[in-house]
Amino acid sequence: MRRRDLLLSPFALAAAGLALAPSGRPAQARVAGDELRFFRILTGSAATTAFPIGTLVASAISNPAGSRPCDRGGSCGVPGLIAVALTSPGSVANIAAVANESIESGFAQADLVYSAYSGEGLYFRRAKQPNLRVIANLYPETVHLIARRDSGIQDIRDLVGKRVSIDRAGSGTRFNAEIILNAYGVRLSQIKAAELDPGDAADRLAAGEIDAFFLIAAYPAAVVADLTQKGIATVIPLAARAIEAALKRHRFFSREVIAANSYAGVPETETLSIGMQWVVSETANAELIYDIVAALWQPASRKLLDGGHIKAQQIRRETALTGLSTPLHFGAERYYREVGLLS
Repeated sequence: MRRRDLLLSPFALAAAGLALAPSGRPAQARVAGDELRFFRILTGSAATTAFPIGTLVASAISNPAGSRPCDRGGSCGVPGLIAVALTSPGSVANIAAVANESIESGFAQADLVYSAYSGEGLYFRRAKQPNLRVIANLYPETVHLIARRDSGIQDIRDLVGKRVSIDRAGSGTRFNAEIILNAYGVRLSQIKAAELDPGDAADRLAAGEIDAFFLIAAYPAAVVADLTQKGIATVIPLAARAIEAALKRHRFFSREVIAANSYAGVPETETLSIGMQWVVSETANAELIYDIVAALWQPASRKLLDGGHIKAQQIRRETALTGLSTPLHFGAERYYREVGLLS
């Protein structure tokens, strides 16, 4: 059984203290007379940054019955709440699950959240999802184009005729890979496209079975670091001048620079980034969402985030509303008004 399958399986939920009810939802339980509430967070592939960030966020907002008090070094999350991060195919799948209320929450790229809410872009011919609401903007996700060093790929246009993974259908990476290819004048039909999970893509690139793959993940991404450390791959720049048309047309993109030596042997590299947002359904309980947001931004959570994944250090209350073009959930809006981030 692969790691991704394990993280999605009933065994993983059981390990997190979650038993599945016949409906597929975690069964409710009572311990010492107190009702436990479960709150799931769909993240992304185990090879992306979203999953480890999701586990940190889940820890920050959890406070199971019987935990030591916050002021005595115990959990400072929402009393009686157990949150768990789950892997998933990515943003599009997460949005669908949140919108149809089969999951409590999920992480999704800002571009796709707005597209789904407004019925534009990728969702122009799909049913729009007006019940989507945002809890917070979390951190920037960086666009990576990773290529084998011996592939001859130095520029995105060199992908023509090459074996390239554009990620799975339903992923935000797939959606944005097509936008970026088009900006450089490369049609999907001109590459030998593969639809692989980032972890599988990395394995196949290492084995010489593909030449390159797209990944959208906060840097430094572990899967990229492993390939560059072994001297197998490098990161291809997405130069600002060539990408200007995409930046003007798709305002959810921002310019990003991967700092030199973030990956072994990779110099400073121009690329793009997209904000990662945490979304729920409009029907989510307002008091619970208020409590979750308050728990996320309290001091103990800051220590947890700063001590975890390096990208979690960029999850800041002062940037929680950055890049929002989709409405906040009422519970989250109430919190941000109380702390002065909204007037």
